[in-house]
Amino acid sequence: MQRSRNAVDLVVWRQFARKGYSAFASLHKQICIGILSVATLSVAARTPSGSPLERKEHKVSSLRGDFEGDGDIEESLAELTVSGTMAPLSQLQAARIVCVLTRQEIEQAAAQSLNDILKLVTGVDVRQRGGFGIQTDISIDGGTFEQVTILLNGIDISNPQIGHLSADFPVSISDIERIEVLEGAASRVYSGQSFGGAINIITRHDREQSIEFEGRGGSFGTAEGEARISLTTKRFSNRISGGGGRSDGGTLNSSWQKGQLYYQGDYEDDALRLDWQFGFSKKSYGANTFYSANYPDQYERNQRLMTSISAETKGKFHFTPQVFWQRSHDNFELVCGTSFGENFHRTDVYGLKAGGYVNWSFGKTAVSALLRHEGILSTNLGKDTPPEGNLGVYTRSDNRTTVSFGLEHNILLKRWTISAGLMASMTSSIDHLFRFYPGIDIAYRPASNWKVLLSYNKGFRLPSFTELYYKSPTHEGNRDLKPEHNHSLSLGTEYRRCGIEGSIRGFYHRGTQMIDWVMYSADDIYHTAAFDLDNVGVQVHGKVSPSELLGHDTWVYSLSAGYTFIHQNKHDAEGVVKSNAQMEYLRHKFVASLTHRIISRLLMSWNFRWQERVGCYLSDGKLVPYHPYAMLDAKLLWEATRYQLYVQATNITNHSYYDLAAVPQPGIWIMAGARLKIFKKSRATPSF
Repeated sequence: MQRSRNAVDLVVWRQFARKGYSAFASLHKQICIGILSVATLSVAARTPSGSPLERKEHKVSSLRGDFEGDGDIEESLAELTVSGTMAPLSQLQAARIVCVLTRQEIEQAAAQSLNDILKLVTGVDVRQRGGFGIQTDISIDGGTFEQVTILLNGIDISNPQIGHLSADFPVSISDIERIEVLEGAASRVYSGQSFGGAINIITRHDREQSIEFEGRGGSFGTAEGEARISLTTKRFSNRISGGGGRSDGGTLNSSWQKGQLYYQGDYEDDALRLDWQFGFSKKSYGANTFYSANYPDQYERNQRLMTSISAETKGKFHFTPQVFWQRSHDNFELVCGTSFGENFHRTDVYGLKAGGYVNWSFGKTAVSALLRHEGILSTNLGKDTPPEGNLGVYTRSDNRTTVSFGLEHNILLKRWTISAGLMASMTSSIDHLFRFYPGIDIAYRPASNWKVLLSYNKGFRLPSFTELYYKSPTHEGNRDLKPEHNHSLSLGTEYRRCGIEGSIRGFYHRGTQMIDWVMYSADDIYHTAAFDLDNVGVQVHGKVSPSELLGHDTWVYSLSAGYTFIHQNKHDAEGVVKSNAQMEYLRHKFVASLTHRIISRLLMSWNFRWQERVGCYLSDGKLVPYHPYAMLDAKLLWEATRYQLYVQATNITNHSYYDLAAVPQPGIWIMAGARLKIFKKSRATPSF
């Protein structure tokens, strides 16, 4: 993009950049199209993808999606949207900082799983219990894995049994277009579980016909394979992918087998868009000392089935209904191959969401109504009354229904965005009374590429069924637990221009009735307890893309770094010897990534992470504090039009460390793989 040197404030577009924030420099300016042959603009939650190689081979970038109408190019560029409000707002308009991991960053990262990708986000804490994300706890801003809403294409797939299972994704890294991370309370947008933030995983939505195969293998007898097919017509798009793998694991009793299947389709015409998806995942794994250091032979099997249908009309009022259902099975053996401490669980979640938004002269107004039912059948979790009917091994059950209503209005001015809303929520398991959760986000743009942001939001979270009922030789739940509440205040600034981006954010989370598994003495078992807890922190992030900044290829494609500091304050004086969640947070986290070219098609990516965790774990009956550690991963990638070859290594320094409890993490893990696209037929795209 180049500014003309005349009296008129004119912006001349020489080529499209591949970032949603490219519209910053064009807002409220006259636009002149310098070079534009074919372009399509993304809508809703979709962004362009591409690699440095693709940018080199195609001087004019193409953005995925459909261009609607022949209106103002300025307005169309500003429609690259991110999550964070009930009504869709562009990154330019958004009044909260939303971290976006693009498909390019995802493909270049030296990651074994989707969970590894999230480690690159400065404010996200990923605590793995084994390699390849077999079981992972994900939290934001010093919270816990129970306090984050996980979404797949905007559909909440969080698991009410326990947050450990929320990260059982039916998709692989190759299926993902981008990942959005919203930090801080977001109950008014995503309802209940968005106590500390939300993570929205958006899958690839190809507008081309293709068949792809991918295979990889490496250390510890690890082998994985995947296949995906994309079929499109004028109105319909369909994509199906599936894969599986196995490994001996990198540590004692950590072998695993897994598989997944995912299908996504959509239909679009001038008046309506329909999206539907179906996902299935299954895995079994040695759980080592996952839940107790006293039992090293634990074993677990998980299975998930999910489906949803969503729509959006394109009239003056955008009606956006959703219908969803998911079922999870969990079988846990405290001692592998025996019935001692064994549990069976089946969780069902279903519901519907009706809402929409309207654009009018005073901004955007959105409304929503949500009905969500959660139920569990179990041998351990639930009320003493057994479930009705012949349901096999299950002897306990419980269920709850949540009804929520939301209202939000967004005022969109030249330099200001003010987004204010309120959610009213009632849950059948509490007292059938509606409680209110307000929020307001304010953004001020003193210049076209600079924003100052201030927000306040109140969030809540219902206790999981495990926190309420679980009982074993090592854990005891509490049926009297009340919902958690969070007052979240954030102040920050964000700067974006072509090739440079940066942000600084400070936050304060005031938590009440915060739930944790705690021990009151070294020989105690874990109990669920609630207390008041504050998290205060600051976060800094920056990224430079020299190729975009200078307008030509450079040896370094991108360099980014981020740092988060968190301090926690517990309000009551009751002594806790060991926490298993709330008080084991990352005080310091530093991440850095570098992607550079070696020769024309050969790229190298480096990911570095250093972190220091507060808390301790039990080892041989003694409390041992967590020690800070550094991690270096790398990926060597050869990229051509129809294939990719890569070698990647995690934990290159072969460092011995613990992420959670006394579960040792694998040493250096080397994988090699290839991706082949054997058929490709581009779908015709509209031109200007």
